Amino acid sequence: MPVNPLGISGEALAEDHLRGLGYEIVGRDVRTPLGQLDLVAIDGRTLVFVEVKTRAGHGFGLPQEAVDARKIRKLRQLGLYYLKMRPHHGPVRWLPVPPSCAPTSIAKGSTTPSS
Repeated sequence: MPVNPLGISGEALAEDHLRGLGYEIVGRDVRTPLGQLDLVAIDGRTLVFVEVKTRAGHGFGLPQEAVDARKIRKLRQLGLYYLKMRPHHGPVRWLPVPPSCAPTSIAKGSTTPSS
């Protein structure tokens, strides 16, 4: 897979911001047979699967618009696979992160996206 510098920098921004909110990053670019998780973090006792969407501009829409119902289902499948390989005994949350938005767009304790 080709390297995407924009995606890499977006993930680094998201990671820095999440760390600033007190999240512990426990996985980056976690590859599974089903696909890849951008970031895996711990927020207190909660395991958080983070999908980072970066855009250079708004010509192709806002980053959060790229996380549709199909993508959310895929993220849940990836998370469930991750949990089979690395069991976690606590709450789990999925968090889409748009690094091009203001840092306050990543709120501590955000809820799971609905599908």
